[in-house]
Amino acid sequence: MSATLSLHHLTHTWPDGTTVLAHVDLDLGPGVHGLVGTNGSGKSTLLRLFTGDLTPTEGVVAVGGTVELLPQDPVPSVRGLSVAHVLDVADTLTALRAVEAGSTDPRDFDAVGDDWDVEERARAWLDRLGLPRVGLDRDAASLSGGELVLLALAARLLRRPDVLLLDEPTNNLDRRARAHLAEALHGFGGVALVASHDRELLEHVDSIVEVHAGTVRTVTGGFSVYEEVLDAEQDAAGRAVRDARADVRRQQRELVEARTKLDRRSRTAAKAEAEKRVPKIVAHGRRMQAQVSAGRLRGAHEDHVEQARARLDAAQERVRDDREVRLELPATAVPRSRDVVVADGLVLPRVGTALDLHLRGPERVALVGPNGSGKSTLLQVLLGELAPKAGSVRVGVPVGHLAQRPALPDEQASVVDNVRRAAPDVPPQTARAQLARLLFRGRDADRVVATLSGGERLRAALACVLLAEPAPQLLLLDEPTNDLDLVSVGHLVDALRGYEGALLVVSHDERFLDDLGLDRRVELPSPGEVVPLA
Repeated sequence: MSATLSLHHLTHTWPDGTTVLAHVDLDLGPGVHGLVGTNGSGKSTLLRLFTGDLTPTEGVVAVGGTVELLPQDPVPSVRGLSVAHVLDVADTLTALRAVEAGSTDPRDFDAVGDDWDVEERARAWLDRLGLPRVGLDRDAASLSGGELVLLALAARLLRRPDVLLLDEPTNNLDRRARAHLAEALHGFGGVALVASHDRELLEHVDSIVEVHAGTVRTVTGGFSVYEEVLDAEQDAAGRAVRDARADVRRQQRELVEARTKLDRRSRTAAKAEAEKRVPKIVAHGRRMQAQVSAGRLRGAHEDHVEQARARLDAAQERVRDDREVRLELPATAVPRSRDVVVADGLVLPRVGTALDLHLRGPERVALVGPNGSGKSTLLQVLLGELAPKAGSVRVGVPVGHLAQRPALPDEQASVVDNVRRAAPDVPPQTARAQLARLLFRGRDADRVVATLSGGERLRAALACVLLAEPAPQLLLLDEPTNDLDLVSVGHLVDALRGYEGALLVVSHDERFLDDLGLDRRVELPSPGEVVPLA
């Protein structure tokens, strides 16, 4: 059976009546396909439909072959588990070793089945995914988060699926791990569908599958090709809106002119009847005929106006809401001569990494290094949440922090109330004006935080951080693009353009780092090695 994924006239509606997908058709063959769309557009719903976790309201889901899904949190708990257990080969290995030791128990042979080469295949996948020194008997809890993701992927690939579904697989992976994952995907012979905001990964897929406004479509090529298609469509949609608005104005003007003419004729006829220039019966007939004609003409023009408005509404629906975030934050500015961070002989707790670090002025710096090198730990030390194991560190300016999963002061309060808790002396109108620049306009600023999407939560948390008092002149970001759709990543980049202080960011998203306009990158050394990073 050839590996395929298909949807035929599919509609999926939630119990509350919300339709997330409507009359969708999709056909995917072997290759790597990127799945994109804003948060809440239906990407995860689509994956669950393919796995069979959800049943569509209408239509057909057709999957050619076996399916494996790598979710966002593929290994929620590994306490007490070996690598072999996570790979789901522990029982097979135990039986295989028993047979090799001379066992003739039929249960051991049944446990092995046809997997006589399971150890070699497991070892091969671990090596291919960049885990050559990870033994099958090793405690899985000793692995980093990124290594566990690769281990979970190896477990899926060991089962030889025809279809592989992945939900944001590069979250928490460093550059080396991302390269291994990309290589494994492109060596996969079946259908791979990858929901991701990782533009570097999406650039090298065979097609982009977009979920938008209840529809699904496919664009052949990588992400830059998709962007070109989208830009061309939006340019055309913008022109259509301008033309439709001009048509509405023209139709409205013609309606006014027609009404003016009809009113003038009506006044002339009434005057002639009043002056008895024509017989009464003739005047009455003409008046009745004029009223009928006027009604028809007025109705025709009104119909034209309504049709023009309908065309405008249809044109506006094709224009996407890619509004930009524009902030002005002069209070965050830091003098170029100001020492922002000075760390000498600093040894990080837990990981033991040793470093010297000097940040001065409004530098924009990316903190990079392999998983487990202590990037997040360094941020915790700078925040004062952890004490260094040795050495000294001094932070000379107010600090703001945007965590991987940003928390706000009160989940049940509104966005504007949360901002005012962070900046109690800021007048309400000033807070609302700044929130409007972060796309919380009008009543949106009064929305309860618990109801916000992932991208909206990030903008709300960013508002609380950037508008806080005192204004942060050093901003620490820890994997801020994890779990964000591409539009929200763009909003974050836009917001940070208005930030005038020093920036220290931990991220594996290379395109995001490129967009920030970095001054430099610093790479954390391996534990036990002291490297000056100033």
